[in-house]
Amino acid sequence: MLSGVGAPTMTAMSAFPGMARHPDRLLPAEPGVRVIARRLYESVRDLPIISPHGHVDAGLLADNLPFPDPAALFVTPDHYVTRLLHASGVALDDLGVGRGPLPRDESRQVWRRLCENLPAFRGTAVRYWLESELAEVFGVDERPSAKTADAIYDQVVACLAMDTFRPRALFERFGIEVLATTDDPCDDLAAHAALAADPSFTGRVLPAFRPDRYLESARPGWAAAVARLGEVAGVDTGSYRGWVAAMERRRAYFARHGATSTDHSHDDVSTEPLTAGEAERVYRAALAGSATPAQSVALRRHMLLEMARMSCDDGLVMMLHPSVRRGHHGPTLAAFGPDTGHDIPVRAEFTDALRPLLERFGTHPNLRLVLFTLDETTFSRELAPLAGFYPSVYLGAPWWFLDAPDAVLRFRAAVTETAGFTRTAGFIDDARAFCSIPVRHDMSRRLDSGFLARLVAEHRLDEDEAHEVVSDLVTGRPRVVFGL
Repeated sequence: MLSGVGAPTMTAMSAFPGMARHPDRLLPAEPGVRVIARRLYESVRDLPIISPHGHVDAGLLADNLPFPDPAALFVTPDHYVTRLLHASGVALDDLGVGRGPLPRDESRQVWRRLCENLPAFRGTAVRYWLESELAEVFGVDERPSAKTADAIYDQVVACLAMDTFRPRALFERFGIEVLATTDDPCDDLAAHAALAADPSFTGRVLPAFRPDRYLESARPGWAAAVARLGEVAGVDTGSYRGWVAAMERRRAYFARHGATSTDHSHDDVSTEPLTAGEAERVYRAALAGSATPAQSVALRRHMLLEMARMSCDDGLVMMLHPSVRRGHHGPTLAAFGPDTGHDIPVRAEFTDALRPLLERFGTHPNLRLVLFTLDETTFSRELAPLAGFYPSVYLGAPWWFLDAPDAVLRFRAAVTETAGFTRTAGFIDDARAFCSIPVRHDMSRRLDSGFLARLVAEHRLDEDEAHEVVSDLVTGRPRVVFGL
């Protein structure tokens, strides 16, 4: 973990007052509870990182090329950053979004825009991550601002020129034990195979099966995508049965390349079944372009149920990340593509939506179903009770908009009294920006240490138990739940 990078200096402490390198950052303010939290945090601070869900490209590590520049590392690929800059009046085009590698002078301009607009990030998790990355990874001891932008840019550029800042060196320095990526079912997984075959690389980088685009038959290009899926799988997808078989074959291919999970993100998690005849009729109508919107939704919901059945057969963990209205701003989607900061959460419902799935497979010994939400109202009302009964159900950590200090603590408070700690799945970073991985995991360890310290201080948990729990949350839960 980052503790090996170097101890805080007085200069750094004064430059980032109360943030970035303060040893007690994010720990409880009450002195007695803070002392307990320190002991808990110290016991897990240097444990390895297990990252079972994220969006880092495996080719980054397979190629092991130097990161190009600070803008490409911190700004352009990270929609957490670009969305708030856009809201502050900075055009996405001026941030290099969707434009590929930038010339050095343009990259510096992107970096200046970030630093000039840092006040927009005050109080956000993004601000915490950004300054922690700069301080802990790159040794920056000045707060980003219009005045310091160029000096910080040059310092990071000098670091990136060193072999010790290449992706594989940082992977080792960060203490990453397992890193799961997110991959299209048609991907040949060549980068994963290259890493697995390379004796000089000792980490584990695993693919995750993400079939969303092949389940949404109303989306443009779906029929062509399904035809390509059949071609790659060696199956005729002209029929519903062939479509299902192609999915099964590609899941098996992923499993042979180390995958332990599948990842699904749709508008809802309804799993109403269709009869075999209905599924065939709707599927053929979708291929012909004549399926109604309601039929397309019904087909996806049925196929999500089929994916659970497949998980019972092949043992791949099933992650559900529902209820996000992706591409909320059509003009931005058309100009810059997906994952550019304008995906907006919507209300979620799990209890009735998942009932068909759970009645069939909820007690199956091979199913592990990890549920995530962006709707906090479901934490205690639906998710915790589901995980508190069904042995297949685990609660995923707060992610995306909820991957922030106060939201993480609200999650723990909302679910623990009903589901405990063992029904949760450990932390996921959901990262696209590689250098944010260690600071996000460190944030989680600090927050869980603080939450457990309060239970100890209130005599609701013995301290030896709290040490067991915080260690389990960091390494035990993700290893067990994600089959690692």
